[in-house]
Amino acid sequence: MAFSGALTLTDLNDFLTPSQACIKPIEQANEPEESKVPGAAATEIVIDSGGSYYEVSANDPSSKNIERKLQQAQISLNDCLACSGCITSAESVLITLQSHTEVLNFLSSNPPVSTPDHKIPVLSIAPQSLASLAASISSSSGSPVSLLQILRRVRAFSTRILGFEHVYDTTFARHLALLEHTQEFLERKKGEGKLPMLASACPGWICYAEKAHSEMLPFIARTKSPQQVMGTVVKSWFGSRWGAQPDQIYHVSVMPCYDKKLEASRQDFYNDIYSTRDVDCVITTGELELIMREKGWDLSKPVENESTPDFDAEIPELLSHPGTSSGSYLQSLINSITASHPSPVDLAVKFIRTSDYEEFTLRAQDTGEVLFKGAKCYGFRNLQNVVRKVGREAGVQVGRGAAGRMVGMRAKKRGGEDEKGYDYVEVMACPGGCVNGGGQLKPIARAAGQKEDEEGYARNWQESGVEMPVPGEDGAMQGAKWGNKEWTKEVERAYWHDLPMPPPSPRPDAQTSDGPFDRADHLAAQVKVDLCRPTGGGVHDTWVSVMDEEAERRRHEHFRTQYRAVESEVIGLAVKW
Repeated sequence: MAFSGALTLTDLNDFLTPSQACIKPIEQANEPEESKVPGAAATEIVIDSGGSYYEVSANDPSSKNIERKLQQAQISLNDCLACSGCITSAESVLITLQSHTEVLNFLSSNPPVSTPDHKIPVLSIAPQSLASLAASISSSSGSPVSLLQILRRVRAFSTRILGFEHVYDTTFARHLALLEHTQEFLERKKGEGKLPMLASACPGWICYAEKAHSEMLPFIARTKSPQQVMGTVVKSWFGSRWGAQPDQIYHVSVMPCYDKKLEASRQDFYNDIYSTRDVDCVITTGELELIMREKGWDLSKPVENESTPDFDAEIPELLSHPGTSSGSYLQSLINSITASHPSPVDLAVKFIRTSDYEEFTLRAQDTGEVLFKGAKCYGFRNLQNVVRKVGREAGVQVGRGAAGRMVGMRAKKRGGEDEKGYDYVEVMACPGGCVNGGGQLKPIARAAGQKEDEEGYARNWQESGVEMPVPGEDGAMQGAKWGNKEWTKEVERAYWHDLPMPPPSPRPDAQTSDGPFDRADHLAAQVKVDLCRPTGGGVHDTWVSVMDEEAERRRHEHFRTQYRAVESEVIGLAVKW
């Protein structure tokens, strides 16, 4: 089975063929009866010459008295996520349909527009992916390129060469997600859920929690990620405007992270009525760049009107939310609380270890009262420390061992001073956040003629699909290198370069005019009304307006999800290799 060509760019050498821990050869619906002899099995499993499995008497395995033919089992996505027999790259075996090859196959076989079987192809791209492409072009050309220019070039390529009919960035979907995220936090502050609330936009963190820390699931926000909110907007809201049902639209998402493929594959994001997913296929930034190279498209060449903002677009473009390049979830809550508090507040920022782990504390200037305490936590090393801290503060047992048995109150005294526990944590699995996702473009810096990659492994660059640029002034070949902090900073700079100036916050109850965000707030309210269909009168011109019970149910259906613990049936010590 061939992997996506872009996957080879990550220098992964950890692929394991499915081990015994990853294989479920038979499905046993009922537990065997207790044996009369302690420790002895009542039945055994034998395999005939045709490879079929049978359950026979343990006393006479050769007996022809066949009791039952066992049904062959299938491996599901949940089985994969629950298994520890494989690691990241092996999981891609189960999601081969989430690849750039699948996208190209669909586009080439999509019937003409005039036929009833035609599906509307739609592409949505994350701003972090645009930043990675912009950083790559800026690095090779020596002149900065804005996200708007890259979006225009990607749109030109996708519509003219590939055949997509619509191309959007996902920042408006993120705007909706932040509004709903803030609404959910306020509900939890009123007692309608547990605190601290943990961000839910990172599928790597969600999978980790479902597999290893199910006790954290009640604390994780139920708001959908921007990718899945965009799926709702495309399939349900745009679809109704286009006169198309959800199964008549093919939605492709370009993301900085491979785990977004797993997120799109979750059963929660599958429409049983129309038998379609909110996001049909997810490709990474690297896969999109690979398609461009295969089609001979030069992303460094400008297209017409690429620097002119389109204020009349169907949805606002490239909304810049202040805070972080990973979605600004924490900052949106800080801004909301600051705006709603009757008196001035002070914000204190404390670095715990690195910039990937920071604490934010809001205090009222007049009383010194702590109004809000949150944290930004990126990378699994920091993530595990935060999970333990949250568990202690919330009185929840986390994991096993001495650290896991430490439980306490949400607010405790330390050094004679009340210390408030976290109200919110913005969690991302990747160090540096989403701009450093595993699917982003990687810089390669190697001397001319060098045959090893940055980790010292021999590498056939041509077979890996890596096209090396011309040598620099010092004779070194300039390009991508895996896992480089300096390169991550370049992508971060490209992310914020030349973006429209944002307002103080994406306010859920905005009333004043502030350009694109004013339109975004009003359009968000319109999306809510169109999808939720409130009845009983009332004006619903803001996101926070309360609708009737049935409309609120639809709101949760469209903009929130749920998580569940994945129990592993694998006992590591019992696995035979």
